[in-house]
Amino acid sequence: MSLVMGKLKNSFDILMIKKNLRFLIRLIGWELHRLKPSSDPTAQLLAALNQARINTVFDIGANIGQFTSDLFSLGFDGKVISFEPLEEAHAQLSSSAKSNINWFVNPRTAVGDRDGETVINVAGNSVSSSILPMLDKHFSAAPASAYTAIQKTSLIRLDSVASQYLNEDSRLFIKVDTQGFEWQVLSGAPETLKQAQGVLLELSLVPLYEGQHLWLETIARIEAEGFTLWSLQQGFTDPRSGRTLQIDAIFLRQ
Repeated sequence: MSLVMGKLKNSFDILMIKKNLRFLIRLIGWELHRLKPSSDPTAQLLAALNQARINTVFDIGANIGQFTSDLFSLGFDGKVISFEPLEEAHAQLSSSAKSNINWFVNPRTAVGDRDGETVINVAGNSVSSSILPMLDKHFSAAPASAYTAIQKTSLIRLDSVASQYLNEDSRLFIKVDTQGFEWQVLSGAPETLKQAQGVLLELSLVPLYEGQHLWLETIARIEAEGFTLWSLQQGFTDPRSGRTLQIDAIFLRQ
């Protein structure tokens, strides 16, 4: 009996510790929860990758590798190929990837609908950098995203490079986060999309970059490629109004 009571007491103590810890974390404006698909975006993505038996991920618009680092930290054991056009971000990305034999970094380039060269606008916060001009709605919601410089970079179609990283056993997932340039990435990847089992796209609900295609049009296009919408995840929100400006959408092949 004493053993049973001891176990009950230990369970109660652990419960109280969790409760108090959760209370303290909420006091400073944070939330504590388990990393599970219903509450964590990366865990949900990993569940999608597992369902589609993905073993290869193209990370288009990798920045310094935040997306891939999170993916590996939750246990993804396939390989990731990262693409990034910004000089400084690409250098940090390459440094981060050195410690992981499953993480490959393509030479610095932007990905789009043609092979050649282009100019990318460098944002103050780096992650909002885009080939497209930024509109006022984006800047007003995130002043730190203002463009501070421009950089020349090569530009490639995904179809021109994908075969270097794929083989007959590849189960491909393509993540595209290119700040309004997603449509052009898709336009340069018709053959690669045929090999893909899933896609993650950043979708804008309102115009944030000049000339970009919005969410409904992009969803219709990717569904026409044989994919179905699997989940929506919150992205960029205007901190003043609370309005959602961008979302991340995961699609899996039907």
